[in-house]
Amino acid sequence: MTGYCPHCEEERELVPTSRAVEYSVRGDNITVQVPMLRCSTCGKEFEPPDGSNDPLGLAYAEYRRRHNLVQPSDIREFRHSIGLTQKELSKLLGWGAITLARYENGALQDEAHDRALRLVMHPEALLRLLQDRPDALPPQKQGSLTTRLRDQITEERIPLMHLFEDRLASYDPDEYSGYRRFDIDKLFNSILFLCTNQEVFKTKLNKLLFYADFKHFKDYLVSITGSHYAHLPFGPAPDNYAIFLAALTDVEGALATSEKPIGEYVGEVLTAIRPPDIAVFEASELKILALIQEHFAELTAKQMSDLSHHEEGFRQTRDGELISYSYAAALSL
Repeated sequence: MTGYCPHCEEERELVPTSRAVEYSVRGDNITVQVPMLRCSTCGKEFEPPDGSNDPLGLAYAEYRRRHNLVQPSDIREFRHSIGLTQKELSKLLGWGAITLARYENGALQDEAHDRALRLVMHPEALLRLLQDRPDALPPQKQGSLTTRLRDQITEERIPLMHLFEDRLASYDPDEYSGYRRFDIDKLFNSILFLCTNQEVFKTKLNKLLFYADFKHFKDYLVSITGSHYAHLPFGPAPDNYAIFLAALTDVEGALATSEKPIGEYVGEVLTAIRPPDIAVFEASELKILALIQEHFAELTAKQMSDLSHHEEGFRQTRDGELISYSYAAALSL
């Protein structure tokens, strides 16, 4: 390519190249390749005149990628997709307009603001914000966006519900479901309830769900979610739990996953990105979920696994077998 060389002060043949620049971003050492141009005559390198090289911006982008933070382009695209100005979205979030503008222009957000951004990008969470802050938007825009979000939620969830309920949980209520028809809303929101404002190892989460359903059956003669629980090597777990967790993570975008060391091993931890919809639960179900969360708060994943191995329902079944809720009467809790 031909262009102006500031060293030769003449038009020259220029060769695109790059140079490595290292930055420390919130404790992470990040090396980025910064675009440069090299003059084929004098051999000197210089920055492209179009301002395309922003090494700090590249380092921030890499930091966001490593830590699964929202990129500036994602924020702009989302805001444009729902037809909101920076001022309107800022008002919904409870921020000053300048804060959102800075993030869209490349400033590095903190974790709390990133969680808020991820949350508001989900239709159900944005709909709740609209309902909580009815004066944030002009009435006409408030109404049209509310209708659009409700339609989108319905379109997204109906096929997903049919898929799981028809293919994975089309069983009748019996002793293996806690005499309740499987309720995917209650299962998903139980998971979000137990993973809100904390990191929960997947192994521990499966045990928390088991204890919640079986404790509710013990006290009220019906389970919360209607889930089947299988005897697995690390203790009881909802049947097909991996598919349900994948749906919450990849399809609904409601659950975040990451890896964390457990002694010599690495385990998968889960964190809720959006809050649970507690309206799907009865009072007794919320009571039991809160009890389970508090009772087992200090136990590690291994301790939960070891504890579940002593439960009668686990001891009386073999690997892969479903566990009857009739064993709930002997539950240690």
